Amino acid sequence: MPRLFTALEIPRNAAMSLSLLRGGLPGGRWIDVENYHITLRFIGDVDGRTADEIVDRLDRIDRPEFSLSLNGVGSFGSKKPHSIWAGVSPAPEMFALQAEIERICQRIGLPPDPRRFSPHVTLARLKASRVEDVVHYMAGRGDFSTVPFTVSRFVLLSSKESVGGGPYLTEEVFPLHEAVSRPVLSSSASHPAKSMV
Repeated sequence: MPRLFTALEIPRNAAMSLSLLRGGLPGGRWIDVENYHITLRFIGDVDGRTADEIVDRLDRIDRPEFSLSLNGVGSFGSKKPHSIWAGVSPAPEMFALQAEIERICQRIGLPPDPRRFSPHVTLARLKASRVEDVVHYMAGRGDFSTVPFTVSRFVLLSSKESVGGGPYLTEEVFPLHEAVSRPVLSSSASHPAKSMV
């Protein structure tokens, strides 16, 4: 069974903005635009029965769609940087969705994810990049941001065992429901005017 993980997709406009960040860093292996995503929960290699159970449970998630934007760049591995990423706006709905997926995974017997959820889009894997080159790269791109976009679904992706970075295959799609906006009562609606007649 291939490695599985749940993720949010990056729409084309935001992905094209991210693609402008490619290059300018020695030792960087840049992720292909079509493989950009925000990992919600890495599941790993599981047998077919467990995979089916995961899909069945994820299919029952009933959460509203929400808005996200991408902003800023950073790196993982302070003394020996190993990847460059773009940041993700902290939407409460995204954290709630991720927490529910984590609970589902633990309920069916998967070990807890040892890493704290830190939403990001990986842009490049680094091999022997110097810290000063990474700092210089990030200094010129810190004001990066995209226009907000609506997240209307999450996906189950699979990847072949590799160094990372794709290609990824969409195994299942799980729609989120439309957010219901509550009507705002105006002061005149909540306190009807008395008839003057």
